[in-house]
Amino acid sequence: MTDPQKLISHFQRTHWIIKEQTKGLTHADTLLTLPFRANTMNWVLGHIADNRNGILKTFGEPPALDAALASRYARESEPVTSAEDAVPLAALLAAIDDAQERIVAALENMTDADTAVIYNEKHQFTVGDRLEFLHWHETYHVGQLEILRQLAGTDDKII
Repeated sequence: MTDPQKLISHFQRTHWIIKEQTKGLTHADTLLTLPFRANTMNWVLGHIADNRNGILKTFGEPPALDAALASRYARESEPVTSAEDAVPLAALLAAIDDAQERIVAALENMTDADTAVIYNEKHQFTVGDRLEFLHWHETYHVGQLEILRQLAGTDDKII
């Protein structure tokens, strides 16, 4: 059974890490590329915003990042490597902040019974299963931010 209060705590933690890993960085910093096939910080942040759009959709909420912009960051999309191809850092962070507020508000109103509702009949996934997976997916990408922050020359330690 999925505990909505635990999910709130999990989303608060990843949101804090996102804010800390991006603190002091410029939009240009988020476009730096590693010397091997990997996504830029801009793509990772956009993908997190797109993932959070999926969470909001689960709650019947509109997206935090416009769907047309978010589609650039969808799974399997090409890395974002130029400023012309990127949503500005401030806009990505604003979308993540907006999603954070609305995700927490929705979870505060959920009961255990709400999380047990079947979301996907074919696979017998509950709403709770979906939310837990989407949070796990977010943590995967939040972990990538540490090395991408270092690429920008910060030479610090966040967590």
